Amino acid sequence: MNTPSRLFTPLLIGNTTLPNRIVVSPMCQYSAVDGSATDWHLMHLGSLAISGAGLLFVEATAVNAQGRITPGCLGLYSNENQQALQRVVTAVRSVSAIPLGIQLAHAGRKGSCHAPWNSGSQIALKDGGWESVAPSAVPHTPEQEGPRAMDSHDLREVVDAFVQAARRARALGFQVIELHMAHGYLLHEFLSPVSNRRDDQYGGSLENRMRFPLEVFRAVHAAVGADVPVGARLSGTDWVDEGGWDLEQTLQMGKQLEAAGASFLDLSSGGVSYQQKLTVKLGPGYQIPFAAAMKRAVSIPVFGVGLITDPRQAETILVEEQADAVALARAFLFDPRWPWRAAAELGTTIAAPKQYMRALPQGYPAVFAGR
Repeated sequence: MNTPSRLFTPLLIGNTTLPNRIVVSPMCQYSAVDGSATDWHLMHLGSLAISGAGLLFVEATAVNAQGRITPGCLGLYSNENQQALQRVVTAVRSVSAIPLGIQLAHAGRKGSCHAPWNSGSQIALKDGGWESVAPSAVPHTPEQEGPRAMDSHDLREVVDAFVQAARRARALGFQVIELHMAHGYLLHEFLSPVSNRRDDQYGGSLENRMRFPLEVFRAVHAAVGADVPVGARLSGTDWVDEGGWDLEQTLQMGKQLEAAGASFLDLSSGGVSYQQKLTVKLGPGYQIPFAAAMKRAVSIPVFGVGLITDPRQAETILVEEQADAVALARAFLFDPRWPWRAAAELGTTIAAPKQYMRALPQGYPAVFAGR
């Protein structure tokens, strides 16, 4: 048997062992009905479940109806939501042993919007939209109706919503939970001075801005117990000229999350400001420096993301210790069997459904384990 590449070595996340270091990132599908998974989710996740990846994340899943980005966003806040997702999980488990993760999220001021293919613009209340909430009454863009600033009752309700969704996730059998603290959604909105203008204990200083996301994390971690690894996705920067969330603050948040019991961190960027402007060229691996910096700052596993499409680039990221795993999204939408190609190019083997073992084109290495 060929010696495994770094990409195809196991990785321990809390007490969950990933068979390799390829992660399917959470990818919003905007195809739920009242928060409940549909046949689309069954087909979409079923296909990715037999990809050979080491971990499959379900898309950003709203912890309450108000926390959805769009009316079509997946949720886990009702018995109906849980039953619908149970159908999907059961189907996946009938064909694959892939570790399953779920990303729990609240859209904050970026909620009540149309799906991206229907403009992505805000849905007005008179047109069936809903009131959004945020740390401060600051709209995401000037033309939007502003959110309502959260009071102490709202804060407690959101913490409880995350806890209840996490308990439902555990009951469904999810082995990993990721809290969405990036891309300009609610928990990121508390972290960033761009969106957080509060003058109470949840605003102003870095310590204060980190307070609410850390409260959510600690509550979720306590609710699911030590046997379910909980981590977070962070934006490494807001990509604004001044006054925004930046890498140094991100590293401090990463250290606080590690101290609170986080099992992993997932580094992305941007999303909180419509005025964001990248200072690097948009391309494969453009966000990996954030993961590399975090990996030097903490001792827990760090996922690197950002238009990674080439197996050899993914291998290099791991060999050079810029990240402990790579998380891919668009690459999986285009090629749901990306790990098979990676195994072929990196000279190793991978488990695959026996029904597909005759799939390799002539001239490819025999990458399927057991062949």
